[in-house]
Amino acid sequence: MVRLTKRQRGALGGTLRELANYAAAALVFGQFVGQQLFSWRVLLTGGALWLVLVSYALVLEGDEP
Repeated sequence: MVRLTKRQRGALGGTLRELANYAAAALVFGQFVGQQLFSWRVLLTGGALWLVLVSYALVLEGDEP
């Protein structure tokens, strides 16, 4: 298992939060500007992916025990 310093965990957490925002933009907001029919499955997948990535980022950025 890779051991990350607090600074590295903070950087990785920030990157994951940015990735979460890009995923939400692509999957959720893309529904409104695309040519295809609206899909609840894609909308929910985008929201769930955002939630998972942001949650993991916050865990990484948390204090060490």
